[in-house]
Amino acid sequence: MTFTPRRAIVTASDSGIGRATALALADAGMDVGVTWHSDQEGAEETAAEVRRRGRNAVVAQFDATDLDSVPGVIRGLAAELGGLDVFVNNAGGGTGGPFLEMDIEGWRQVVGLNLDGAFVGMHTAATLMADAGQEGRIIAVTSVHGSQPRVGSAAYVASKHGLEGLVKTMAQELGAKGITVNSVAPGEIATPINDMDAEDAENTHRPGIPIPRPGKPEEIADVIAFLASPASSYVTGATWVVDGGMLQMGPQAGSHLESDAWRSAG
Repeated sequence: MTFTPRRAIVTASDSGIGRATALALADAGMDVGVTWHSDQEGAEETAAEVRRRGRNAVVAQFDATDLDSVPGVIRGLAAELGGLDVFVNNAGGGTGGPFLEMDIEGWRQVVGLNLDGAFVGMHTAATLMADAGQEGRIIAVTSVHGSQPRVGSAAYVASKHGLEGLVKTMAQELGAKGITVNSVAPGEIATPINDMDAEDAENTHRPGIPIPRPGKPEEIADVIAFLASPASSYVTGATWVVDGGMLQMGPQAGSHLESDAWRSAG
């Protein structure tokens, strides 16, 4: 049978990449479970946009760091949707600061959000798919810092490296069940978390990026939508970097830096 996804959950879909992804999946014919952590109004706006596209939307509060509650929220959304074909783990983030000033509480907070929460969420989604005996798509939103470090972001970088490894191992184990697992690694994207709106992307110059601007949330969502589609049936364990070519600038950027300002975590 041809995989035809009809039901998706996108965590942290109240704004930014999550909202753009929810709308892209709705455009592809899917009903969407929308989650929010602190912005219920934003989540309801996302849900309204999904419904304007003729698809069903269900909304739930979701805290990826409350590990005991994660499975129940995902299972509840899946039940309301009538099943689960696509799960997008978009919830994540984290504050930075110099490594020598980091304490274990700060470390655990970021790793708990980006890695522990992702594990529980993706494990729950994969279990639902496997128990139903159906194909599925699991996509994790990681970061270019899942492969390259950034000064002042030790916990964030470590957690995204770990998430990339988790995705690859899941892909190995779940492929025979018809469940693909991939990651999308954004560069700098014009979202509220970066104090930008999507329209700011075209008006912000980034000379160190081959495509010299930040990305738009929709440019990430379009790649996620492909990975959620039947067209990606032979793609698994892959990291899809969407960064305007940022990662290709490593050695050249290093040799062309003209000050030590990069050493600061600020």
